[in-house]
Amino acid sequence: MDHVLPERYETPHGTVHWACHGQGSPVVLLHGTPFSSYVWRDIAAALSRRHTVYLWDMPGYGSSAKYEGQDVSLAAQQSVFTALLAHWGLDRPAVIAHDFGGAVALRSALLDSARYDRLALIDAVSLRPWGSEFFRLVNQHAEVFAALPSHLHEALVRSYIATASHPGLRADVLEALAAPWLGDEGQPAFYRQIAQADERFTAEVEDRYHELACPVLVAWGREDGWLSPDHAARLAERIPQAQLRWIDSAGHLVQEDAPARVTGLITDFLSGE
Repeated sequence: MDHVLPERYETPHGTVHWACHGQGSPVVLLHGTPFSSYVWRDIAAALSRRHTVYLWDMPGYGSSAKYEGQDVSLAAQQSVFTALLAHWGLDRPAVIAHDFGGAVALRSALLDSARYDRLALIDAVSLRPWGSEFFRLVNQHAEVFAALPSHLHEALVRSYIATASHPGLRADVLEALAAPWLGDEGQPAFYRQIAQADERFTAEVEDRYHELACPVLVAWGREDGWLSPDHAARLAERIPQAQLRWIDSAGHLVQEDAPARVTGLITDFLSGE
């Protein structure tokens, strides 16, 4: 499957690029930060053999719109996701969410009453505190980092993204993940999204996770250096019907570190196993 998002959806927070592949029961994939739907490309291809798979780049990410003054907060992404579900005509899709895509999916379910057939939360932003030490440093000094010369910014972005993997990323994958954050448009967008990260957006829903009424999978890379594996057990404990699964020898970016195992976990979960 070529990773191309040919469809467009206009939102108050900018144009969203999306794609749909396959045929069968609907599955929606949510990416995290600083990533895009690109991280789901191989898993989406596998799932599309039995499901209709929806991929999208959140506003401010990947191929979607990026511009000065853009609201790319978790609240903004939540409103876009809820609107997209209506635009796609999906009532109870399965939702698979990674990193802060998890927070987006949780907020849409608990604050907008979005209904899911089942929900997988993979190394998900969900419980405070969240964010790596570097992420929190940039969050507090975004204007300083945004003023970096472009060559230093490029080195920083590549080095940062590389730490999301435990065994290490292939050079072509690293370049693909870094590319949206480079250049006159990408560099300010990178710091914009970190500057708008605020733990209040998970604080608003953390005490309501017990209200989730669908089957929930919590899956986590055992070597996650961005979101401690301790979060996995804490999150699963708050969701009465959650099942917890570990992904060995994988860091935060489990889609790249262990694509076959992640695909297997998701496939089993979608089939009710």
